Amino acid sequence: MPSSTVENYLKQIYLEQQKTGSLLVQMGQLAGAMKVTPGTATSMIKALSDSALVGYEPRVGVKLTREGEQLALHVLRRHRLIELFLVQSLGLDWSEVHEEAESLEHAISDKVLNKIDEILGFPKFDPHGDPIPTAAGTISRRKLSSLTDCPLGEVVRIARVIDQDGEFLRFMDKHNLKPGAQVMVQSKDSIADAVTIKSDGEPALTLGTKAAAKIMTETL
Repeated sequence: MPSSTVENYLKQIYLEQQKTGSLLVQMGQLAGAMKVTPGTATSMIKALSDSALVGYEPRVGVKLTREGEQLALHVLRRHRLIELFLVQSLGLDWSEVHEEAESLEHAISDKVLNKIDEILGFPKFDPHGDPIPTAAGTISRRKLSSLTDCPLGEVVRIARVIDQDGEFLRFMDKHNLKPGAQVMVQSKDSIADAVTIKSDGEPALTLGTKAAAKIMTETL
């Protein structure tokens, strides 16, 4: 079984690939995401390359191999199922489960994980709207748009919140902006760099475009 450090690197490479839309992740980018020095990251990537879990090109970047991607998806499956279990079954707030899942994802067995999956009804998404990979290593793909890209006056559904920061999630919760909520973009102000939205039963809310870009939506 891979060590927790190996799993964390593979998971982070996958997340960085999804964030940038590029298979190659620059080493500086990876080191920053892992909060380690570039030299430390390079040493680990060379070891992962020797194990055929990544492809590494010095001064260019790193990408997951097929085997590395499957392991990364397995870690993400554990993480996101644990998050959902902590929220739905144990009643923890969605703003505090990320750190808990970071620890538990390395300790839980596949037998327990599959039972959690069954108890939760084989969910496709975690509390933040992130897709949960299947046991077979597949993952749902959705066409989503951020609030900054939504047309004015069209009612859309919040599908995913891509920032796991606890303070940001508590702000979202305060204004009933969780996945499943329906909102409409009333106006966009390029000078103020802001977006004003409206949802049922809530007063109009103005968000900076940086915050609005973290809220992903789908059409009804």
